[in-house]
Amino acid sequence: MIVRKTIDLLGDLGFFIRSNIVSLGHATRMFIAVMARSAPLLKRPRLVSDQILFIGNHSFVIIAVSGLFVGFVLGLQGYYTLNRYGSEQALGLLVALSLTRELGPVITALLFAGRAGTSLTAEIGLMKAGEQLSAMEMMAVDPLSRVVAPRLWAGIISMPILATIFTAVGVIGGYFVGVPLIGVDSGAFWSQMQGGVDLFSDIGNGLIKSIVFGVVVTFIALYQGFEAKPTPEGVSQATTRTVVISSLAVLALDFLLTALMFSN
Repeated sequence: MIVRKTIDLLGDLGFFIRSNIVSLGHATRMFIAVMARSAPLLKRPRLVSDQILFIGNHSFVIIAVSGLFVGFVLGLQGYYTLNRYGSEQALGLLVALSLTRELGPVITALLFAGRAGTSLTAEIGLMKAGEQLSAMEMMAVDPLSRVVAPRLWAGIISMPILATIFTAVGVIGGYFVGVPLIGVDSGAFWSQMQGGVDLFSDIGNGLIKSIVFGVVVTFIALYQGFEAKPTPEGVSQATTRTVVISSLAVLALDFLLTALMFSN
């Protein structure tokens, strides 16, 4: 009995691993196909700009508000920690490096996955359930070029902009908590930040992170919607998978990118 259960468990594990490898290969083929069919967007940039409005502009409020409160918390916690060692004048540097290197790209990507990623998955899934994608194929219109590619490039363009906004608003939030509320010297706050933050190694690497996260989160959302079962339950499951897989992928990639960028 125990041997049979062990064999069944190993069989289920093997099926799970094999199905995920097949899905990964299918996703890779789809990504290459979308990239190869993105050239027509140069002739129709309005397709991308409309999706930037939908994906990026409608995510602005939650990104800005979240960045402000993250800056508040960083200002408070950073001051209490630095005050133990008499280094509270370095509060601006702490806030800026924390936001540009880690918190800005990562939290923006997680919020982006929860707000824009789910809407993209639901939109593509409902288009599939309503047979709109099949109708496009019947009319000799490529769904990957007309539907998927504009949304993918809109996500890639929007993510660095949203991460920059998050970081800038977070620095302002840290300033308001640290200088007017707590009493840190304003000149020391900004001078430490200007002297310690490097344009390429800090801000540039943060932008690279946000671009990578934009590619990953947007494509996961589009892939899950494109491969969702054309039923209400299938669309809801695909939306849930988008948030879970995107969050895990962002955190895993953040570790890898941090190890590569800041190890020297």
